[in-house]
Amino acid sequence: MFGLIPKDEQYFVMFREMSHNIVVGAELLKDMLDNFTDPAESRRKIKDIEHKGDTITHDIIKKLNKSFITPFDREDIYGLSSALDDILDLIDACAARIVMYNVEKPTPESKELGFLILKGCQTIDKTVALLGGKLEPISAYCIEVNALENEADRVSREAISRLFDEEKDPIQLIKWKEIYETLETATDKCEDAANILESVVVKNA
Repeated sequence: MFGLIPKDEQYFVMFREMSHNIVVGAELLKDMLDNFTDPAESRRKIKDIEHKGDTITHDIIKKLNKSFITPFDREDIYGLSSALDDILDLIDACAARIVMYNVEKPTPESKELGFLILKGCQTIDKTVALLGGKLEPISAYCIEVNALENEADRVSREAISRLFDEEKDPIQLIKWKEIYETLETATDKCEDAANILESVVVKNA
């Protein structure tokens, strides 16, 4: 029988709030890349979401330090909160680099990576929503996140390869290489969160 200890539902509420917040951050990043009307304002909105995520993470850790009984392993609660926080940190880092490097126009590859980040965050959100209930569907969502990360890795590799083939300005090359790598790392963090969620399933089977 799959399931977690039905104690202290507040953890599940906080994790759901955190995963919803991450989706909002990913939506803002995708909109920033797709429309690019006011990147500085987009970055400010993402920073606000990142601050909110930090607060939720702090609240989870504070609660964990005071809890005697937890619904699943303490190390997984800590690991999941850290992994979710890392996703939002990377989304913020992507937005920051786009503004800091005075990007004139996002590339098609950066837009595609923004889309894959959003898909990964949406899938993590669906997965987190299952905590506190039946855990069987979590594995399928984790496989989906892994597939999205693999696709982001491919897009990033091809984009960087094209940069070295076509970009004549070394400054632009350095800027875009770092932006692509930061975008791809955000999908890595989604995969890290998925791996922890899958661990929760295995331990509570």
